[in-house]
Amino acid sequence: MLSVKNIIKEYAKHRALDDVSIEIERGKIFGLLGPNGAGKTSLIRIITQITAPDSGEVIFNGQRLNSDHISQIGYLPEERGLYKKMEIGEQVLYLSKLKGLNTADATKRIKFWFEKLEMADWWNKKVEDLSKGMQQKVQFVATVLHQPELIILDEPFSGFDPVNADIIKNEILDLNKQGATFIFSTHRMESVEELCDSIALINKSKKILDGSVDEIKASYRNNTYWIAYEGDFDLNAKADIFSVLQHEVAKGVNQVKITLQPGKSANNVLEALLPYVNIHRLDEVIPTMNDIFIDKVKGKHHE
Repeated sequence: MLSVKNIIKEYAKHRALDDVSIEIERGKIFGLLGPNGAGKTSLIRIITQITAPDSGEVIFNGQRLNSDHISQIGYLPEERGLYKKMEIGEQVLYLSKLKGLNTADATKRIKFWFEKLEMADWWNKKVEDLSKGMQQKVQFVATVLHQPELIILDEPFSGFDPVNADIIKNEILDLNKQGATFIFSTHRMESVEELCDSIALINKSKKILDGSVDEIKASYRNNTYWIAYEGDFDLNAKADIFSVLQHEVAKGVNQVKITLQPGKSANNVLEALLPYVNIHRLDEVIPTMNDIFIDKVKGKHHE
């Protein structure tokens, strides 16, 4: 659906994006990740046509990005843009008209979403009377109301308690099942693991990692395992098969973290230990997206 090709963007003497390219497949949830100041917001502002790149291009549905595409994109910015003194119903109606809906269609859709998200009695309230989380619900409705093909969410869970964060997460998944494509920018790596099909990681204006979440996590596997077992046996006696990294005992059960020697497998571990101990479990340690994020960003800083 969206191809970002060799984008360069500079502000004064600062290069915010340095030859960044990404590909976003239709119907997928794409995570746009990076530390503060990495260039994520600059890229989002280009995709939403708030600004333009200095060089490179963006292709949307096979066409070079242009003003006709604005109505097909929904954008929830990290810095919210609601009018504090305006009544909520009137405000969402106004925003939906800017996206091309007529009054009748917009009103019908607003009532549907307000009822769905338990906001039915908010119509005549003012934004300044709502909590940050309640304001976030209003902004989310305004973002998706016109049924955009591409929905860009920048820190969508900011200000939400766990219950409302879960409600919005389920709405994102439901809209995705209906065919909407998402760009999802967040610092919450657990949300990335739950929601995203693929990601790109930007640091210091450059893309330093991209691919499917599953493939990236698999590539960071390092033959590390946790073993839980009962028995009195010195695991260091099997140093030809694995090295012991950590050992603790809880309620009589040994919890040991090991790393395999080159060419060895989990089966080799089981074969070596089963004659001596009662194994409760053997779990591979799969790096989390948070681990990978920190590793890549710190690695980039150390270069």
